[in-house]
Amino acid sequence: MRDLTQLPKAHLHVHLESTIRWQTLREIGAANGVEVPAHLGDEGTTFTGFREFADANSIIRSCLLRPEDFTRVAVEFCEDEAAQGTRYAEVTFTAAAHGERLGDLEMPLEAVLRGLDQGQRDNDIVCRVILDHSRRRSVDRAWNTLKLAKAHDAVIGIGMAGEESYPLAPFVEVIAAAKEAGLELLHHAGEDCGADSIREALHSGQTARLGHGVRVLDDPSLVAEVRERGVPLEVCPSSNVILGVAPSLAEHPLPRLVDAGLIVTLNTDIPNMMGISLSDEYARVRDAFGYSDADLARFARAGVDASYAPEALKTRLHKEITDWLELA
Repeated sequence: MRDLTQLPKAHLHVHLESTIRWQTLREIGAANGVEVPAHLGDEGTTFTGFREFADANSIIRSCLLRPEDFTRVAVEFCEDEAAQGTRYAEVTFTAAAHGERLGDLEMPLEAVLRGLDQGQRDNDIVCRVILDHSRRRSVDRAWNTLKLAKAHDAVIGIGMAGEESYPLAPFVEVIAAAKEAGLELLHHAGEDCGADSIREALHSGQTARLGHGVRVLDDPSLVAEVRERGVPLEVCPSSNVILGVAPSLAEHPLPRLVDAGLIVTLNTDIPNMMGISLSDEYARVRDAFGYSDADLARFARAGVDASYAPEALKTRLHKEITDWLELA
């Protein structure tokens, strides 16, 4: 088996706040007078559902107060991703929520972008940003998210995230304005809710990809629509297990998604909560489902093709994936 850290990869579904090294979080928390509970970062962390995970994630966010906090996290994200063979990443960041929390709408995103600039210079990686907005939060904040996205070329799109039981209907004007501004629409759907959430993301949300999307299998007609439209799925198997979407990795629908002819990419979603990297995710699905190196290379190619990387970079990554497969 070839070294998966050497397989060139695109990482399309990963939340910046959930990539923070635990030691970094404790150091930032201590500097800012925020106590980090000892249990966070324990190996084998599990959650009873999305709400419990969100509560834990709120503790992480509360530690981030100063520009240097956000910049450090972004630099270390680039370092960690490059070390595992990620050559291109689209990292999701909840910029407007941080900005409102801290009374400075622009500061968190600008600090993150400085960190990504530094991290890209120092590591063999290209990073772009997706700004997300929780469906539970106000339409005004969604407009602020769009405002931030339009102000920075490194931001390629916006997406609605959070609990899918909250509809997209209140945000259709924001979504239309984002599309008119040339931003990509990249929504979470089909994770904790079923086929209806995916249809809403496809139609009202005009999404270009499906963040998770694993519940597409609930409806054969929807499978056909997603397949025919060529909408890629950002599948995060280990996250789905830790958040209770799938009972175990062995029972994850990943092979059935592939067998249905859907475009499937592999991602981590919340790597720090699970203590795994993107290379670990590839190794886990290889071990769980008996995938060959050629199969894993196909997942890597799907990620490259589904990304918004520059075409020259896509071409280079495809060649490097071929080179990886040809290693003795």
